[in-house]
Formats: sequence, C-alpha cells, structure tokens
Amino acid sequence: MASRTRSQTTNRFAALTEPDDPQTPVALPVLDPTTGQYLEHRQLRKHPIHKATWDTSYANELGRLCQGIGQSPTNPKKPRIEGTDTFRPIRHRDIPLDRLKDVTYTRVVCEVRPQKEDPNRTRITIGGNRICYPGDCGTKTGSLELTKLLFNSVISTPNARFACFDIKNFYLGTPLDRPEYVRINISAIPQEFVDEYNLDDYVTNDWVYFEINKGVYGLKQAGKLANDLLTTRLDAHGYYQCATTPGLWRHKWRPIIFVLVVDDFGIQYVGREHANHLLHALQQHYEVTSDWDGSKFVGINIKWDYSIRKCHLSMNGYIDDLLIKYNHPRPHKPQHAPHKHRPIVYGAKEHLLPEDDTSPLLDTEGIKRIQGIVGSLLYYARAVDNKLLATLSTISSQQAKATQNTANAVSQLLDYVATYPSDGITYRASKMILAAHSDASFLTEPGSRSRAGAHIFLSEHDAIPRPNGPVLTLSHVIRFVMASAAEAELAALYHTAREMIPLRNALDEMGWPQPKSPIQTDNSTATGFANDTIIQRRIKMIWMRLHWLRCRAAQGQFRFYWDKGSHNLADYHTKHHPPAYHLAHRQTHAGFHTRCAPARVCSLGKSQTLGLAFTQLLSQPRIFAHLLA
Repeated sequence: MASRTRSQTTNRFAALTEPDDPQTPVALPVLDPTTGQYLEHRQLRKHPIHKATWDTSYANELGRLCQGIGQSPTNPKKPRIEGTDTFRPIRHRDIPLDRLKDVTYTRVVCEVRPQKEDPNRTRITIGGNRICYPGDCGTKTGSLELTKLLFNSVISTPNARFACFDIKNFYLGTPLDRPEYVRINISAIPQEFVDEYNLDDYVTNDWVYFEINKGVYGLKQAGKLANDLLTTRLDAHGYYQCATTPGLWRHKWRPIIFVLVVDDFGIQYVGREHANHLLHALQQHYEVTSDWDGSKFVGINIKWDYSIRKCHLSMNGYIDDLLIKYNHPRPHKPQHAPHKHRPIVYGAKEHLLPEDDTSPLLDTEGIKRIQGIVGSLLYYARAVDNKLLATLSTISSQQAKATQNTANAVSQLLDYVATYPSDGITYRASKMILAAHSDASFLTEPGSRSRAGAHIFLSEHDAIPRPNGPVLTLSHVIRFVMASAAEAELAALYHTAREMIPLRNALDEMGWPQPKSPIQTDNSTATGFANDTIIQRRIKMIWMRLHWLRCRAAQGQFRFYWDKGSHNLADYHTKHHPPAYHLAHRQTHAGFHTRCAPARVCSLGKSQTLGLAFTQLLSQPRIFAHLLA
C-alpha cells in the first residue's frame, strides 16, 4: 500500500507554491512552470533551470545511502549529509560469480515536499524483479478492511482515542541476510559524488556497481526482514501479532490495539500512558514521528468527533490531483451518475441484450491512460467512495481492449468525481456486530453473466441491523453464467459470507466476540435454500455454494434473512442507476443515514422493547421462524 500522500491543491502549478497549511504533509510531483508537464529525473538533469538543484538532491540521496557527502556548513568535521552505510561502491570483479545474474537497476523518484527543510526530495528505489531471493518474502501487513474495523472499534469503545505513529527509514536501517548488487550508469551520477568517492576507479563499461548491505525500498525481502526485526523488538515489551489476522497487534495486558501497515501504526488506546509505552518502546530503536490527533492514516483523512462517537473518512485533494494529472477539465454541468444507465422500458414483454460495442479501438496510449485512471480511482473507491465500484468494475473489464465508448465512460466517471470531489464515509458507534446486505443482478453483464454486490457493516445485535458506513463493499461480475435469479442471489450470498469470515476472525481477536452474522437478501428462494426451508431439486450446479452456506450457518457463523429490495443497500452496487437514483441514495451510502428508515426491529435483549420487537417480527414470518429455530 502506497504511503505517499497526495497534495491538497487545485492549482496546475501548485508544485511551485507553498501549501495553505505548512503542517500538512504534501508530496508534489515536479512540474515545469513553462509547460505544466510533469518532469522525471532524467528530464530534470537535462533541464537548463532545474539541473543544478536536482543534481545536488541526487548527490545527497546517494550520500545518504553510502557514507555521507559534502561538508557541513556549521561543522567542517561533519559531512553535509550523514550516511547510513546502505550502499558501498564495489568493483565488478569483486561480485561473486553466482550473483552476477542478480545485479539490478535503480529508479529515481523526484518530488517536492514544501513542508520539509529541504523541499527538493530525491529517492532511489531498487528493481526487485531482477533479484532471485531464496527465502520467504511475504510480509504481514494490515489491510484496508482491518483499518476500518479499527476506526469503528475506537468510536465504539468508551474513552478510547486514536493516534498515528510513523517509523522513519523503517527499511533502510534493517541489515540484510545477504548482500545485493546494483549498478548505475556513470553518466547519471552527479560529478560531486563521482569526485568524492573516486568512482572513476570503479567504472566497468560505463557502469558503477554498488553492494547493498541494508534494506532499501524496492528489495523484495526488505519488508519481511524489517517486520521480523520489529516483531522481535516489540516482543520484549509485551506486544504480539494476532495469530489469524496479519497486521493486527495487541499487548499482553495493556488496553491498546494497533494496525501496522508497512511502517505506519494506527493505534487505539484507552489511557495515554499506554500509547506512550508503545512510543518509548519504538524510540529505543527507531526515529518515530507521532500524530496524537490521528488525523491521517494510510492516506485517509480522518475527522474524529468523540463527543457524539462518530468519525468521517475522506481523501482531501485526491480528486483535484487526479484531474490535474490526466488534464481533465471540470464539467460545465454537474454529473450525478458515474456511468451511463440502461433506460427502463416499461411494459416490454422481453428485455433485449445491449448492442455490441462497435466503436473504434483506442491506441496504446489511450489504453494506458484508461488503465492509469482506473488504477488511481480503485484505492480511492475502496477507501472512501464505494459508489464508484460498480463503474470501475465495468470499465476494468473493458480496458484491455478499450474503445471510444470506454473512453466516453471514463470521461463521465471523471465528470462525476469532479462534481463530488470530497466524498467520504461516516461511521457511528455500534455494538461491533458484523452484518451485511447481499444482492445480485441477473443477466445484466456481457456474456449473459450476473453481478454480485454486498454492503458489509458493523451494527447492533438486532434482528434487522441498523445501517452504518461500509467496512467492505463488493461489486464484481460472477464468473460463471447463472441459470436463474435465485442461483445468482445464492452466489452473491456465498461471496458475501466468504468475505466476512476473516472480518469475523479479526473482530474476535480485537476483543469483539461475534454472534451469528446477519446477512440480508431480497430473494426469498435463495433465503429458503440457505435456511433449508425449501426442498430443492436439480440444483447440482449450486450444490457447493449451498452446502457451504448451510455448513457455516450450522456452525453459528451466519444467519440469513429476507427483507424487501428497497431496504437492501447492496442493490446500489449491482447495476448502473439513473442520476435520480444516485441523488436519492448518496447520503445513505456515505454513512449518513438520515434518509433511511429507522431500525425496524429493536434490540432483542431489552425487555422494555420486546413487545414492539415481537410485533414487528410477526410481520416478517421468515425471520420469525428462523429465530425460533
């Protein structure tokens, strides 16, 4: 998961200006003030204006990775940049013969960080695809869904607070278990560094070789080694990683839980002294920065309101940067639908398939542009704007052979996000009971396939749980052709329940034991199959999904119930709706449930509301019969 932040500017030449808030962490690409084009390192080194500045920045980065460079203006005995002994120059003949095939390359990334003392930042990453590492490279790290579970846990735990810690140079300080090797062309190295390190003596066929002895970004094993070392160090202070949930950490007795995503700590604590204990444990080995407001984690801006026990997630400036990057103008008229919908033909005796796309194919550059936009919006949609997922799923299925119609769909999507650039998700305090709405649209996708959707959230232990902001949203095409609407709905139930299993395990390890997780569907036949209240015939094709759902229900993990489609939040993610529908349901899917009907069934454990709950349950006979069972 990328840890680089996005800018909060709408100005095309914002890289040349200061941010409004100097404390805001901003990472800006380098823009040419005359052309407005993004400049890579190779272009900066040839630029008549920027060459000197970025040569110095590159020399500083090489010096930081090696043994330092330059002379401090305040202390002649110290270098201008302290070294980390990560790299050291080596002659080609000194590289072991069996490692010559592993010699890799570098990629240089330049960015402007206005809030830093040195705003012109150059960083070197390593091409890990050339390295054949014999050990395990898998690193346990927290997922986006786990992070959202933690946000809900904070506002649902009395007196809990959230903070963020960040380890500086997490990879760079970790010793490698074997050296790696990289080469850089002598023509790309600044002359200052060449002279100070006498690199002319190390040149072989215009290349200078370096031995890597510590972790550096891009090495496939760097994350695993750094994480293992951190685990050993934290274990000495009583912290441990949960057994079945990667990235989730707890203390043996302190009321503190944290999610670790690479080198970022998202921490829930009750009592500041416990968070300070973790901070002091980390500071014994690392340089750590702390954000006690917990205002930003994994690129998500978080606005906490502990008084009413709510939090709001957003990604400020992300859409503005995206529009600048792909040079997309803002629409003259607001666009309220992310994708073109299929008009409803009332009274039609039969529904025809959409016509094949016969528009011209795009060239390679056009296809790459669409792939870049889809990739950029995917994390944004999963993080804070799930309303884009159905559109992104449709476009991504076409992007390999994108046509002009695909480009038009992408343009409409960009118009939509430009109309709503600050969308987000709001969570409220709950009893942390995992629930879901499941739905499917039958034969709505090319190739006679169907689409499954799900809205997974945290709520109370009610017969029909009250909605909340989504922890996870599903919207994907079912791989196989479904024979009936009931089979499609059953497949959607299967996909939804399967995604909920690791979330249930994570909640158990966080200290929130789970009863049967309620899953709502609006298809009575699928509910009857899952609850074994319908005698089925000739359903061999759906036998595995059916038995899996029944098995999990028998284990006490799930409860399946029916409610009408207008109350099913997953319907939003199964098809492309008209603008009026989006306008009517936007707030609901952002977590603002003021337009939703209040909870129709009250908590069953409270005697003062049992009569009302019993009356309402009688109006839902399937739910009532299932609860009695």
